[in-house]
Amino acid sequence: MPLQTVEPMRLYRQIAGQIATLIGNGEFTAGSRLPPERELATLLGVSRTSVREAIIALEIAGRVEVRVGTGIFVTRPGARRKPEPGATSERDDGPGPFELLAARSLIEGEIAALAARNATAKGVLALRETIARMRVHADDFLRRDAADRDFHVLVAEVTGNGALPSTVGHLWDQRHGDLWAKIEEHFHTPALRAKTLIDHEAIVAAIEARDADAARASMHRHLQRVAHEFKRRIDEEPPHKPAAAGKGKKIIATRGTMRPPS
Repeated sequence: MPLQTVEPMRLYRQIAGQIATLIGNGEFTAGSRLPPERELATLLGVSRTSVREAIIALEIAGRVEVRVGTGIFVTRPGARRKPEPGATSERDDGPGPFELLAARSLIEGEIAALAARNATAKGVLALRETIARMRVHADDFLRRDAADRDFHVLVAEVTGNGALPSTVGHLWDQRHGDLWAKIEEHFHTPALRAKTLIDHEAIVAAIEARDADAARASMHRHLQRVAHEFKRRIDEEPPHKPAAAGKGKKIIATRGTMRPPS
């Protein structure tokens, strides 16, 4: 048999595959609640962000239902969609949302610092105009999102380096996959949108003041705030009600591998 190309599988897909296998084997029954994300991360020896992405992938596949503030519940077979790309596909769909936000923070922080050194009055005015558009279109997702994208690309344009706007635009456009959309659906709240406007104002103020350190810090704070909000509260436990894990069995895990006890 000829050799076949080996496709890389991102960590969150490996985690999703393990959980899907346990669901398929009946270790987590329909309607039961999965262990909290923090516990899953500890058992698997991975970060909570990787577990969060795996859970969202399973939700997209219809294997689990995420109830923000309550927990993650196994769906009944009749509610599941096919095919199940989140749990079984080995295709590389690009970086997960948290990898993308971390990369943007690293790159756009330095871009903001450079923009502060090279800012012009015209550039600052253009940045303020995008913030005004975001306010006007607060209830119109597509227009607000377009203005948000314009803001980040314009910060790169203010640097005077023609290669940077396309870099920022490319990073931004990777956020429109299914995983990102589902996380936004759960966690992109009106409160986060309001804080985004405040963050953008702070970035512009630092650029206008030609304060490179403040511009960098403001951009880091903005993107880290988004990541923090996207990680909050899937499975906060009510103080009087312990979590139910499948059939009540414990899970034994080695690093990166989870299995029920024998």
